[in-house]
Amino acid sequence: MIEDLGFWGFSFPEHHLHTEGLEMGSLPVLQQHVINQTKHLKVGPIGYVLAGWNPLRLALEIAWLDQLTQGRIMVGFARGYQARWLNQMAQKLHVGATISDKSETDRTNREAFEEVFQILKLAWKDEPFRFKGKYYEYPYPYEEGTPWLAHEWTREYGAPGEVDELGQVQMIDIVPKPFQKPQPPLFQAFSMSEETMYWCARQGVIPTIFVPQPQPLRRMAEVYRDEARRCGHKLELGQELGVIRAVYPGATREYAKQLSEQGAAGIAFRDFFHYFGFTEAFREPEDEARYGKKMLPREECTADRLARSQWALRGTVDDLRRQMDELVENVNPEYFMWQGDQGLLPFDEVKRQIELFATRVIPHYM
Repeated sequence: MIEDLGFWGFSFPEHHLHTEGLEMGSLPVLQQHVINQTKHLKVGPIGYVLAGWNPLRLALEIAWLDQLTQGRIMVGFARGYQARWLNQMAQKLHVGATISDKSETDRTNREAFEEVFQILKLAWKDEPFRFKGKYYEYPYPYEEGTPWLAHEWTREYGAPGEVDELGQVQMIDIVPKPFQKPQPPLFQAFSMSEETMYWCARQGVIPTIFVPQPQPLRRMAEVYRDEARRCGHKLELGQELGVIRAVYPGATREYAKQLSEQGAAGIAFRDFFHYFGFTEAFREPEDEARYGKKMLPREECTADRLARSQWALRGTVDDLRRQMDELVENVNPEYFMWQGDQGLLPFDEVKRQIELFATRVIPHYM
């Protein structure tokens, strides 16, 4: 349906072990299922939580998917904030989930994230590579190399420099390389810090900004544009930039409000995402007097608050056009990402919302 309505891509978060059913994770097999049911949609996670992956295995999974689909893969990256699954999968690295609080756990998480990202970029180049970091080294062991009995065969037919005269692997080269060159489009999931904006601009990664209020959002967009220009990548404001929002179109404002309260903006944020600090993104000036620096209480996480902050867009078609106009005038993002309701609203209602937004709102900006 979304393909026929003109949407560019479809994505998932990578959150595993959800016995409650709210989130379903994201693995290559799930992407393959969506690809097999569609013809041209871009598909991928927002995003792979890098600390939980072996970098060579991830580089290969992405490259194979991109080759088999002839370029229908997009790739998102995330640092990971859910300890229940990430602390299990990243235990050998001694890396845990983080809420970007500048703690030692946060520093270690970012360190591992950036190292895995660096390895992915090296692996996707059309040449073998060597790498020695804090968490990984290639070849392993790095100094003497990896013993390889079939070194004569590899020396004749393999990548140049892959093995030395003693039969040790000295460089690594993955097969295949991605179909898209130099790699699929790269996105950073749900960016909320200026530090992430700087990193994305330097690395050529498209940030998808979670920040709601217009002024902080504008500030983040300007940081990204200005840093990209300093790195020699001349971008206009909003170019190669994504903004994520929830959308609730209704025949009346009251009905749209009801949908938001029954959907993710009401239930999921209050009962789940709040506990990971997401409500802090929706702080208002009067919260300082009431709560100071303390975390906002759960009862403050309401659909009305998310709507006032301009993160949950809701109302009639005219209301949504006005809200989208304000977003476009403020930062003009190249990518608009709609966070779905993750099964909280009836399927037929979700289909109605998507069709209404795609046919009555999006054409206004094409």
